[in-house]
Amino acid sequence: MPTYDRSHRGAAVAVSKSGRHASNGQNGHSGMNNDIVDFSGDSMNTKIFIAVAGNIGTGKTTLTQMLSQRFGWKSHLEAVTGNPYLADFYSDMKRWAFPLQIYFLNHRFKAHQAITWGSGSSIQDRSIYEDANIFARNLYDQGQMEERDYRNYLDLYRVMSGFLTPPDLVIYLRKSLPRLKEQIKKRGREYEKSIPDSYLDSLNRYYEEWMGNYVQGKKLIIDSDELDFVNRPKDFDLICEKLVGALDQRDLFLESRAAPGQPIPSVSADILLK
Repeated sequence: MPTYDRSHRGAAVAVSKSGRHASNGQNGHSGMNNDIVDFSGDSMNTKIFIAVAGNIGTGKTTLTQMLSQRFGWKSHLEAVTGNPYLADFYSDMKRWAFPLQIYFLNHRFKAHQAITWGSGSSIQDRSIYEDANIFARNLYDQGQMEERDYRNYLDLYRVMSGFLTPPDLVIYLRKSLPRLKEQIKKRGREYEKSIPDSYLDSLNRYYEEWMGNYVQGKKLIIDSDELDFVNRPKDFDLICEKLVGALDQRDLFLESRAAPGQPIPSVSADILLK
């Protein structure tokens, strides 16, 4: 089985003060002051893998699509439409928690493999690592998943994640509970109306903990409460600039990393069963 080629991480970024990507004024955005990096993987033989992480209602799917269009990356979106478990899960979490998490685990594993085997750059809407470190853990801790199912899930996750190489960069969209509720109400999905505040708040806490301990690669944390990257081009440009800086200044950006020669853990130690 071929491994993901990390040699691209040291590749130089194409920079041109006269304008990096002539076509990137799309979607009404300013094109980051006409100074865009082409990370598509075609012009520089550079392959980039980005994951967008965040709670329910952060806008990560929309941001994934917008970044895909801006930089020419292939997008891999979360399986919401056509998901056979999602609506049932929100009406009866304890009954459907395990099959839903297995469904997402399978979907994200296949997406991650497609990115690894693909030739171009990609951006993924939520990663497989969030499933175990946040969502499955939250369901177990809240008593919505039985211990035997959780153990089974973690065993399967460890095996599957062992075949994967983490993304070059994880973008974490941080958003407060009141803002999450606003966004969830605005998009109007019927099955999301019953999500308890305690569930969202707990997910936020686990996201903060996961990001604080994340050492598998680089991370970019964006406080998105006051950002409207859909309707305000300057907000989207700001995110793009931070992303480019994170990828370009690799040694300066990385706050922490796994020690040389040590294997990257497939699951955080703090979610293991006692």
